[in-house]
Order: sequence, then C-alpha cells, then structure tokens
Amino acid sequence: MLAVQDITVQFGGESLFQGISFLVNRGDRVGLVGKNGAGKSTLLKILHSGKGFDSGSINAQKNVSVGYLSQDLDFEKGCTVMEEAEKAFVRIKEIHSTLDCLQNEMVSREDYESESYLELINQVSEVEHELQVLGGYSYHAQIEKILFGLGFVADDFQMLTDTFSGGWRMRIELAKILLVNPDILLLDEPTNHLDIESILWLEGFLKTFSGALILVSHDKTFLDQVCNRTIEIANHKIYDYKAPYSKYLHLRVERIEQQAAMKKNQDKEIKQTQELIDKFRYKASKAAFAQNLIKKLEQMERVEVDTNTSHKINFAFSEASHSGKVVLEIAGLHKAYDDKVVIESLDLQIDRGDRIAFVGQNGQGKTTLVKCITKDQDYQGLLKLGHNVQLSYFAQNQAELLDLNASVLQIIEDAADDTQRPKARDLLGSFLFSGEDVDKKVKVLSGGERSRLALCKMLLKPSNVLILDEPTNHLDIASKEVLKQAMMKYSGTLILVSHDRDFLDGLCTKVLEFRDGHIKTFLGEIKDYLASRQLESMREVEKKTVESKMPADKQLDKEDRKDLEKQIKKLRNQLSKIEKRVEVLEREIETCDAKLADPEPSASLLSDADFFTNYEALKKEMETQMEDWEEVQLQYDDLIEKRTK
Repeated sequence: MLAVQDITVQFGGESLFQGISFLVNRGDRVGLVGKNGAGKSTLLKILHSGKGFDSGSINAQKNVSVGYLSQDLDFEKGCTVMEEAEKAFVRIKEIHSTLDCLQNEMVSREDYESESYLELINQVSEVEHELQVLGGYSYHAQIEKILFGLGFVADDFQMLTDTFSGGWRMRIELAKILLVNPDILLLDEPTNHLDIESILWLEGFLKTFSGALILVSHDKTFLDQVCNRTIEIANHKIYDYKAPYSKYLHLRVERIEQQAAMKKNQDKEIKQTQELIDKFRYKASKAAFAQNLIKKLEQMERVEVDTNTSHKINFAFSEASHSGKVVLEIAGLHKAYDDKVVIESLDLQIDRGDRIAFVGQNGQGKTTLVKCITKDQDYQGLLKLGHNVQLSYFAQNQAELLDLNASVLQIIEDAADDTQRPKARDLLGSFLFSGEDVDKKVKVLSGGERSRLALCKMLLKPSNVLILDEPTNHLDIASKEVLKQAMMKYSGTLILVSHDRDFLDGLCTKVLEFRDGHIKTFLGEIKDYLASRQLESMREVEKKTVESKMPADKQLDKEDRKDLEKQIKKLRNQLSKIEKRVEVLEREIETCDAKLADPEPSASLLSDADFFTNYEALKKEMETQMEDWEEVQLQYDDLIEKRTK
C-alpha cells in the first residue's frame, strides 16, 4: 500500500534520516518508536504529505486514502462537536446538497414528458444510489457510535468545540479520522489525552481495523495490544521488526550485541590495517600496497552500536526546607460544575513524606482535586496547607503554557533567579538541550522536547511538595524511566496523577482511587492496591470499572429486574413495528423504482405529479423510520447489556 524508498532528511546541515526504506502492507499495524527528537512525528508528517524530504521517494497505491492525527490541531471556531464530526463526510454532504437541488427542480417543473425531465429522473436515481452506497442515510449513527466510544456523551454533541480542552478537541479530530475509515491510519500519540475507557475502546477498534496503521506511542501496553510490527528510529536509520513492542525489546538487545561484536572485530581489523600502513608507508617497494590499504580504510563503512542510551536526562528535583508534619488538611470538600458534583464531602489528611498516587478514569475528579489544592479552582469546605509548604505543580498542559516564540534558553533564563541564570546552559544540557539546541524556538520542538523543557523549568523552583499531573505524556520510554528515578530520590511529599502502572510501581506509599463518584484510600504501593483488588494490572482495574458499571452490592433487585424486562419487551415491540413498516416501504419504493426504470414509461406516469410527490414522501418516511430504528436499537442493546450484569 505504501513504499518508502531511500528517504533522506536534513535539518540545518544535520541528518535526521539517511536513506531509510520500508514497505507497509494492508493489515500491518506498525509501532514507530525511538527517543524524543529521533524524528517519529516528522516521519508521520512526511508520509502524510508526501513531501518534506531531501531525496528518495514515497509511493502509494492508486486511490489509497490516508488519515493523519497530528499533535497540532487547527479547529474552526463556531462549530459544534457534531458539526465538526460531520466534516468527515464531505462527499455525503455534497451529495445531499445535490439531491436537494435536483428534487426541488423536479417539484418546480411540469414538463413531465420531456427528455430533459426523464434525464432529471435518472440523475436523481443515480445520486440516491450513490448516497445509499456511501451510507448517507445512517452516517449520524456512525458519528454517535465513535463519539460515544471516545468518551463523549449526548449532551456534548451540540456544544461548541471552543468550550473543550485541547485533549477533548484531540478526541474530536481522532473521531473524524476514524469516521473517514481511510486505507492507511497515521496516529501520533493518540492515547495521550484519552482515559482508560477510551483507550480500551480504541484498542478494540484498531485491532479490527482492516487497513494499515502506523502509530507513534510511548504507552508500552497499548503498543503491545495494537501493533504486530515495530520500526525503531535510531541514529538516522530504521530497524524493522516483525514483532510487537515487548518482543522487539528482546530482539533489539540481540541486535545491539551483534553490532557490538561486529564493531569489536572491525576495530581489530582497522588497528591491524593501520599498523601495516604505518609499517610500509615510507618504503618505496610497498608504497602502492600501503595506498591500497589507505583506500580500503577510507571506503570501509563503520559499524555503529545503536544503544540509544548514550544520552539520557540527568537531573534531580530542587528541594526546599522541610514542611510541617501535616502538609494538607481537607474536610468536607465539595466541588461541582453547575449541577454535576465531582467531589462530595471529602475528608483527607496528607502528611510530610507521603507519596500518593491518584488513579482512576478521567472525569472522576483527579485533576479537579489537584487544582483545588493548587488554588486554581474554587471549592466549598476546608482545604488548608501546612506550615512552610512550598508547592511545585506540573499540569497536564504544562508544555502548552510555554511561549512558542521564545527560545529554549530564554524560557529557562526568564524563569531563573540571579544565582540560577549563569547555570541555565548546564541545566538545559542535563535535559539533552546542548549546543545550538538552546537557540531553537519552542514552536519547532517536538511534544517530548517541550515536556522536557517544561520539566526543566519546573526544577528552578525549590519545593517540598511535588504535584505532577500526567507528567509522562509525550515523554519517550527512556525519559520516563529517568524521571521516575529522580522522583524516587525526592525526599519531599509527592502527589502523582497517572494511568501508567509501570511508571507508578515503586513510587507511592498510598493510592487514592477515584471511582464511581467516590474517593477511597489504599495503604501501600500500587502492587498492594492491585492485590487488594485481586487484579494484575492497572489496565484491568480500570477495565473492570468500564465493564461493571454497577457495583456488586447494587445488583438489580427483583422489582428492578421486572421493570427492566417490561422496558425490553416494549422496545422489542417497537423494533418489530418499525421493521414491518420498513418492509412495506421497501416494496413500495421498489415498485416506484421499477416504473422509473422503464425505458418507455407510460404517459399517465409522466403526467402524474402525485406519483413523484408520493415517491419523495416514501423515501423521506424510509429515512425517518431508519433513524428511529437505530435509536430504538441502541436503547434495546443498552438494556440487554444491563440485564446480563
């Protein structure tokens, strides 16, 4: 489906890619991996646009469609969620518009026996057929299915996209791409702003996707669940593995061991060759031999060992003097958005040295509680910080708050005090910004590089209480591990919001679970929390939340079940009634179609204005009946699912 041949890309005289080549076939689900700045997002942009490279070629099969989810979104203001999602069906909307024009023309004309009128009838028939083939009468049901899967509720559909955060706007864009159902999907960090329910839904969708997928993600579990192939970008080259991420890691170790052995042998050969050159260079009888050896060395392709670990973030959090014993006291905390209660009657005490993980699905109040603590949200109740508490807060959108037009160095120098400013370059160097990198504008940095810069800026403020809300978004897997090590060395109080079980493991002494409108405290590490729930992974914890909407102690009682059965029976009867009416309509429309398809229609038909009025009425009723059927079927499926629990 897609062929990449000898692509080379250079930025500022430095190579990003050197002659990379690979093929992507239908059914391939490729995980694109590599450290931040290796060029993963750049490669996706090149594959999408077919340009932006210095040499080589990109060839796709004829009529292959490509869907691309970028990390940078550009939404048109003034559109509702539904209107934005409808943009995925450009052709269907064009056909609807064309059909309306043709039908209006049919109604306004009376020359029923003319050839042009017959041609008009044929046009209407062809347009309606194309509309039916494209699903033009049911695409709203598709939109709702995808939006529901990505976490939206019905009330969201008529809200303006402007009112949603960047993460939710990313979901809308993802919905549009999935609705188009392209032959090739290019997804750049699609899970960064998804809660676990939506991640699980997306996993299921991508597993059954019949086209080709190229995915950039730093979520190891998601890569393992979705991908059957891994392409690593390392040292300007690519390495292609027909294996999911976990298996790739083992194969990569073998590759590096082989490279190390090859390099050792090559270094030995180079040394021996150089010794021969030095020995015979100045002997007239051996000069030609020495020159041949010199050419051999010059033409020898040096073996590189692609460890990808030669450079790592190296930092420690700046710590302030100790806080008081009680860091935070919360009593009767209540927080609501209009009529929606997010936190109700919360009592909580956090002591010095506590290391707490906030876990649970998005929308359950984790970030809301964090923002109450940092005074970024108003609330009701008591929330009191302890003596000498100095907070440092890393928000989910911390990287988005950076000045895009400032340079990397300016960001740090502006945030630093007089004693820190002279050390700005050294600090940036520990975050892998060295040499000319410090003069780059923030707007040209990758998502991972911006996250590293935001973390670097955060270090300038000493703290004894550290609050991080999803700090690993956009960070590559190696950088996540280094961040984790720095947090383990931090001696202050830690509050961490994350869905990443691997990242949380070993970091926390308490777990606050946000679930079904309640906040429950578990003592111990993440593994202790998981053991208490008798589950093996964080994903299974949250999957259970998704699959079991009703707690075990609140199962349907006898009366509720009786009422449920009545509702199911009522909906079943409605479905049967609609389906019978649809069968009648289909027969009547088929009869009309047969009359219109007659190459020599009767004069009575051509002069019968009521025929066409009735024909249009039948089709409109058919469309209404199908919409009603879809709505009732969704309600019926929900009740059936509820009955099985």
